[in-house]
Amino acid sequence: MKKLIFPLALLAATATSAPAAEMRTALEAFLRNNVTPWASDPSIVVPVMQQNARTAGLGAARIAELDALWQDEVGSAATPMIDAVVNSPSGDFLRGRLEASGGAITEIFVMDAVGLNVAASGVTSDYWQGDEAKFQQTYPLGPDAVHFSEVEYDESTQIYHAQISLTLTDPETGDPIGAMTVGVDADALF
Repeated sequence: MKKLIFPLALLAATATSAPAAEMRTALEAFLRNNVTPWASDPSIVVPVMQQNARTAGLGAARIAELDALWQDEVGSAATPMIDAVVNSPSGDFLRGRLEASGGAITEIFVMDAVGLNVAASGVTSDYWQGDEAKFQQTYPLGPDAVHFSEVEYDESTQIYHAQISLTLTDPETGDPIGAMTVGVDADALF
């Protein structure tokens, strides 16, 4: 269960909108300095484009079916669908970025043009992100779209975190091809 809470350092700063403004500024800087440099890496872009070719014609019923299959695998002994996303070369690349962040990044996952997971640094609770702001506020809005979540306390990890989501683009055309979400430990921003 997650609760919407700002880190104590931000709450102490002021009782006005300054904490939200400070957090957004910190998230923007983190995106610019720590995510953008590798967000167009072929290890991410190529698998997204390949999956787009396979999922372009999927309807809502099939997407829901795939999402249900994923959710059934979460916590199960046999996880072939999850393994294909998490234990892929792209998943390895994402885990490498997570590890290189020294704890600042808590999760990374990449979505195709319909919002299905392509690669992830770890298991996500669902396969389809297309019904969430992290996808709806990025890919459909174009190549420069970015979405910053609120800071939340995650009881399972016992950290405050926020998510930065951005549209992924075809490096040759600049066209949107999918989206990526990067979870950030809020305490690492200040």
